[in-house]
Amino acid sequence: MRLYLLALNPTDAVTEGFLPAADRLGLDVTVLTDQAAAHRARYPDVEILECDVRDFRAVVTRISTHHRPDAVFTNSDHLQTQAALAAAYFDLPGKDWRATLRCKDKAEMRRRLAAAGVDTVWSAEITEPAALPDAPYPCVVKPREGVASEDVVLIDGPEELATRTKEILERRPDTVLVVEEYLPGELHTLETLGDGQVRHVLGGFHTELSPPPYFVEERLTFVPAHPEPVVAQILAQLDALGVGFGACHTEFVVHEGRARIIEVNYRAIGDQCDLLLARLLQIPLFEHILRTHLGEPLPTDLGARRDGAARLEYPCADRAGLLTEAPAATELTVDGVHLTYRPLRPTGERHELYRTNRDYLGVLRATGTDQPTVDRVTADYLAGLRWEIQP
Repeated sequence: MRLYLLALNPTDAVTEGFLPAADRLGLDVTVLTDQAAAHRARYPDVEILECDVRDFRAVVTRISTHHRPDAVFTNSDHLQTQAALAAAYFDLPGKDWRATLRCKDKAEMRRRLAAAGVDTVWSAEITEPAALPDAPYPCVVKPREGVASEDVVLIDGPEELATRTKEILERRPDTVLVVEEYLPGELHTLETLGDGQVRHVLGGFHTELSPPPYFVEERLTFVPAHPEPVVAQILAQLDALGVGFGACHTEFVVHEGRARIIEVNYRAIGDQCDLLLARLLQIPLFEHILRTHLGEPLPTDLGARRDGAARLEYPCADRAGLLTEAPAATELTVDGVHLTYRPLRPTGERHELYRTNRDYLGVLRATGTDQPTVDRVTADYLAGLRWEIQP
């Protein structure tokens, strides 16, 4: 069976998750990408074809002139609609392209949720610097189709909004920005997996952010089960968006018992959280996701382990400069806690300070069965690591 996997830059999810899963399922894989050289360097034994994957017409043409497809899949935020349209063209299982569009377009998501009567958030779209004196301050400005907290900023007043939007649009002149009211509350995630009929809630995370005005995710702690009323509210909002096929990573806040979506990433959770989730739950997560795109139903019981505890830490650069010293990749077990550290930035590279996950120096994944022990072992291990950044 032939799986076409759409990708932009190489990611850990594809390299360590989906490609090994496809191999275990006995699938022939063809990667379609606009960065073929980078992918060939990561996995030279996989068939890789150059393609303008941001254009669904180019994707359809590339597949039509190659082997017959059995599945078209992507884990990229930017390519969900293209993959959904290509799958529909070839009469293959896949996500509803309207749902992928609603999730990717943050303004359309707000309109859809409001029209369905499940949540209303003040928001506006702008394409040029604006003060918007009538906006509810504090508010948040973000790219309409952005990812990874890139150019997401908390704004206190009209003058600051005009300044910030001018800065962002000068760097990204073709970007549409969304300005929306700030939603208070603790940030959480809900991880779901569905086949269009059955939907499993895999748990979620509690996310700790950098100090305002930025929103960099610095630490995530696994939450086996959010309160049932909270989960019900989020699932109702996902239903309104048409989300229910394959993996979905939803970020939301809870304030005074009300759960409100921040954004929906219609894919598996990223930044190595998916790798941790598969290990923690002890399920073939990546295989399950691929099987849904092959048209196979999910089991009614995934057999997921329910006594796990986990934490992820993202050491971040605090300044621009050249990384001259950093810890190497490590895997070990301490007091029953399995630790996996992976560097995300090689030494010898100079970077600016981005105020996004591009500031991550590495990622530490910790899994065990007791959260206080996981937290203690994680903190002790991080205390022994050292990064040196020279101006």
